[in-house]
Amino acid sequence: LPPPGPAPPPPPPAGALDLTPDPSKAARGDLLAALNKGADVTKGLKKVSDDQKTHKNPNLRAGAIVKAVDKTPTPAKTYGKAVDVNKPPKLELDGKRWNVEYFKNKPDIEINELEVNQSVYVFKCEGSTIKVNGKCNNIIIDSCKKVAVVFGSVVSSCEFINCQSVQMQVLGKVPTISVEKTDGCQMFLNAESVGAEIVSAKSSEMNVMVPVGDDFVEQPIPEQFKTVIADGKLKTSATESV
Repeated sequence: LPPPGPAPPPPPPAGALDLTPDPSKAARGDLLAALNKGADVTKGLKKVSDDQKTHKNPNLRAGAIVKAVDKTPTPAKTYGKAVDVNKPPKLELDGKRWNVEYFKNKPDIEINELEVNQSVYVFKCEGSTIKVNGKCNNIIIDSCKKVAVVFGSVVSSCEFINCQSVQMQVLGKVPTISVEKTDGCQMFLNAESVGAEIVSAKSSEMNVMVPVGDDFVEQPIPEQFKTVIADGKLKTSATESV
């Protein structure tokens, strides 16, 4: 007779086996059982009457509306917008520069005791007139509106930047007048300054008052140009507005 086989393993100790059903396996089993019913899967569903359907009962639709929460609207951001500055007017000599700033509706501003190596800087003025007595290095009118400047002579130039409806009158001599980003600029020249160079960029409504005898003749500065290509080079000339 063959020898007897090994003894069977001892039973596991009490509590080692987890006999609790797995809920995920039970759920999968229920799903498979429902799918195996085929067309009979809907037989167990409860029928909904018309008065329980929102598309047929206006009262249900009204009660299901979700009210918007009151919220303070956030203001839209703006970029590059000019900010109105309301500061006290100032007329002072800072080093070699006369600063004329924030004057409004002041028709009698005067700068005296001027030296040739000094400059005049007019900034953010409105509805005012500045008289510069004597001769200085240069005059700059920046971000002004309805401002007039009357001056004797300048060594280099009189400049207008970012202005609206401005005027200048030279009583002596001005070699160069510069107008940039300005709408509306009247330039009154005298006989000594008719040879002045006028440089303009991104500006409109510019007029030069040229002296003829005891009167002035208004000459507009062109704003429209025509460019052609000739022999591989660009040639630009002023044209009449159409």
